[in-house]
Amino acid sequence: MTDRRNATQTARKSSPPREHGSLALLTLTALGVVFGDIGTSPLYAFREAFKVGGLDVTEQSILGVLSLIFWSLVLVVSIKYLLFVLRADNDGEGGILALTSLLIHSDKSRLNSRFIMIAVGLFGTALLYGDGMITPAISVLSAVEGLEVAVPALEPWVLLIAAVILVTLFANQHRGTAVLGSFFGPIMVVWFVVLAVLGLMQIVGNPSVLAAINPLSALAFAADKPGFAFLSLGGVFLVVTGTEALYADMGHFGPKPIRLGWFGFVFPALVLNYLGQGALLLDNPALIDNPFYELAPSWGVLPLVVLATAATVIASQALISGAYSLTSQAIQLGYLPRQRIRHTSSTQSGQIYVAGINWILMIASVALVFSFRSSSNLAAAYGVGVASMMVITTILLYVIMRDRWEWSNVKAVSLTLIFLAFDVLFFGANVTKIPAGGWFPLAVGVFGFTLMTTWKRGRTLLTARLERSELPIQRFIESIIENPQQRVSGTGVYLHPVAGATPPTLLTNLRHHEVLHERIVLVALEVSNRPRLPEARRSELTRLGEGFFQVVLRYGFMERAHVPDDLHNIVSRHFSFEETHATYFIGKETVLPSAVPGMKLWREHLYAFMHRNAASAALSFGLPPERVVEVGIQVPI
Repeated sequence: MTDRRNATQTARKSSPPREHGSLALLTLTALGVVFGDIGTSPLYAFREAFKVGGLDVTEQSILGVLSLIFWSLVLVVSIKYLLFVLRADNDGEGGILALTSLLIHSDKSRLNSRFIMIAVGLFGTALLYGDGMITPAISVLSAVEGLEVAVPALEPWVLLIAAVILVTLFANQHRGTAVLGSFFGPIMVVWFVVLAVLGLMQIVGNPSVLAAINPLSALAFAADKPGFAFLSLGGVFLVVTGTEALYADMGHFGPKPIRLGWFGFVFPALVLNYLGQGALLLDNPALIDNPFYELAPSWGVLPLVVLATAATVIASQALISGAYSLTSQAIQLGYLPRQRIRHTSSTQSGQIYVAGINWILMIASVALVFSFRSSSNLAAAYGVGVASMMVITTILLYVIMRDRWEWSNVKAVSLTLIFLAFDVLFFGANVTKIPAGGWFPLAVGVFGFTLMTTWKRGRTLLTARLERSELPIQRFIESIIENPQQRVSGTGVYLHPVAGATPPTLLTNLRHHEVLHERIVLVALEVSNRPRLPEARRSELTRLGEGFFQVVLRYGFMERAHVPDDLHNIVSRHFSFEETHATYFIGKETVLPSAVPGMKLWREHLYAFMHRNAASAALSFGLPPERVVEVGIQVPI
């Protein structure tokens, strides 16, 4: 018989995807988390549109670039992402990996096309790691470069100061963002107010810059200088590079606070600042080297550097936390090996720390600062990966339109083509950056994609190899009835991914010790393509007879497994679980690359390396180390 648990979910997994509170409070909090990346783009984006495109600073080019910036914010951020992409949620969660997970068990997509879409989504996911390396580097460095304007004598120390800030930021990640989080929103409110005021001061002095809002300014610029206009898109694109963060962080706040924060606060502030920089250059084109800091009066430059540095640290924090969350999701979905994940908050499940990812991001960010040596040079590397992700998001969105929203093909294709028109233009403009550094995020994406697909394929092969030698559990129980074994008191818990099969660890333990516990619990863990599962679907218990029980524990891909708690919470008159009387048996497979068909030999060696360095299953599943027995098994793949 089968019993399903009805128990209260523990605090470890009960934190909802959105915090409860008023809309105003959620919007304020969202300002500190969601808009950090896109909100710090005025530090460098307008300047880079001229440098990347090799543009002369003339009235036509200023108004043309500003018009491209304004309509990019309108069409890409306001319409594409805020109105449409935010609707493509997975039970409230956003981001490329959450979107990809919707396709894993899609019944309407044909098998081959579904696998292609999943592969595309995984590549987009891998690109986010490159973004997580570049964003802290370019954001912090662009802020600290203001010291060159405020205190020219500090120019030789800019790189070192930026590196120290980055190291300090990453070195304190293990403390969590619970304390700092309450300050992020107010700081970003001050930041956006300052952006708006600085821009408005210049616009009042030169209101002719408002002509840039007319799309004809962009069209005239493109018609007169099509080559320069196209190249300048590589810099214009930097104004929308934070839009993927809007989508990825949707699960923390919901779409309404994000939309309210954007349309009511962030969008006007950004537009005013970009127009203000344009007005400044209309009066003095020679200030193109750093128009953002030139907006401030001389006495205000140093305070502005301090505020900008705080804002860029907040922007970096959002990307770093996003990388942790992405890693956790990928592990749960089976695309990365287990890693040590530490929760830094007892009340908010999304606040986690992944040490391995943290140090990789830190080393990469600091190395990027010293390798590229300026935010302008880093801008060459920044954009290619994000532009690629935007194309991928549009492609996946089309599948969602057809499969989930059940739109007609004409409607879905029409909107997709409109979005792709902008995405492809931006992607094409950023492709020109590849030789100058744009290769870096692509290389990170390819490397990450290789790791994820190798791990997924390796796990599939490992499971298949184990299944070949598996004995159905009912046959094993029948053999126990025919040949009774000595039973000892207590509970033996055997973790094995395949329900209904006899775990190899059980066979090995019986063969070596010739005893069985009086009660045997076989536990299979399954991960859903949904971020969270209701408590009623958490577990399934089946009595097998002779003291044997099969338990299937199910989790969403954003939930952490804790086997002892979940076994204890099973409610059944036939089953009760006491952790102090349990011994946990887990397999410790040694993977042996072989000539058996499956993967290329180099990928088998890569998988074996990843498998050896994966975190212990005992830690990942919440097992008490002092009650765990690891049974070694050699498996050729």
